[in-house]
Amino acid sequence: MASGKRRNSIVSDQVKYEIAKELGFAHRISITNGSYDYGELTTRQAGLLVRGLIQKAEELLTQNGVRNNS
Repeated sequence: MASGKRRNSIVSDQVKYEIAKELGFAHRISITNGSYDYGELTTRQAGLLVRGLIQKAEELLTQNGVRNNS
């Protein structure tokens, strides 16, 4: 974003970091004073991160008995 500010996310930075760690590119995320910077991620890595978040959400929904009606 041009202003340097990000919108509030429904997923915590810590969760995003853990997914990136599982995928092997957490070292590309800078953490300074509790602020996470994703600027060094490639577009592909960002896409993989989103996919990983979706998979985790689906797993949680399945564990909690919510079924996919599609």
